[in-house]
Amino acid sequence: MSRQMVRPGGRSARVQASVHTAVRELEAEVGRDALTVPLVAQRAGVTPSTIYRRWGDLTELLSDVAVERLRPDTAPKDHGALASDLAAWAEQFLDEMASPAGRAYIRDALLGDPDGTNAGQCSAYAADQVDLILARATERGDDIPEVETVIDRVVAPLMYRILFRPAGLDAAYARGLVAGLLGPVGQGGR
Repeated sequence: MSRQMVRPGGRSARVQASVHTAVRELEAEVGRDALTVPLVAQRAGVTPSTIYRRWGDLTELLSDVAVERLRPDTAPKDHGALASDLAAWAEQFLDEMASPAGRAYIRDALLGDPDGTNAGQCSAYAADQVDLILARATERGDDIPEVETVIDRVVAPLMYRILFRPAGLDAAYARGLVAGLLGPVGQGGR
């Protein structure tokens, strides 16, 4: 499975990189619905049995690719205060996850995830980003909530709305969740 540890730079890492690249390229060229394991294998320069052995099936492969695509590529920006840092991050999270590509990656990540590992990894990405924001706030001497409290009161409602009630979802909603958690900007409360 792709979830096991691999040697950085080893054959396993090279296979994963080439297969992931093939999936992304083919999605752009022929569309997701036209993807097949043999097509991906041919593009990646591996045998279909390599993909089946490592990922099991196309759904699990797409899930693995989606989890990698959902990984943040930058640290949250530092705006100088917890409320503005968290509000800016929540807006960016909403923009990325609510986009058509973001929704497709979320769906794929969950569909090929029978044991919940990928969902847990996606949750860990958000928690790590929130933890960075809270660590900076602690260094500034701000009173901070727990990471899990931010997940429960900001991230969870955003994800629910993204997946099930996207109408009217905008940056003001994300900012409102943060204000509901921390109090109005400038008051520093929880």
